[in-house]
Amino acid sequence: MILYNITTSILHEAEQEWLHWMKSEHIPEAMATGLPAENRLLRLLTELDNGGVTYTCQYYFNTLAEYELYLALHEPQLQRKHNQRYRNRAASFHTLLEDV
Repeated sequence: MILYNITTSILHEAEQEWLHWMKSEHIPEAMATGLPAENRLLRLLTELDNGGVTYTCQYYFNTLAEYELYLALHEPQLQRKHNQRYRNRAASFHTLLEDV
């Protein structure tokens, strides 16, 4: 299984709006592509005070080919929407992991 992990630090004042948007719009849109097998949204409990709160949004793919298809066809648009909506209020980085 392939895990695509997006770690996002969101400013405190935008946290509740961001959480609602992620749960009601962004994640359902990603899942509607039919490529991720499952997803999770987690809050980081051990972090330094950076003026915000850190979350990880995780998408699980059955194969690397499904992840690559998602990345090519859907991720740019989804990422663009996130960046436009939360510009200057969130910072993200992405990691790719494999279940061993």
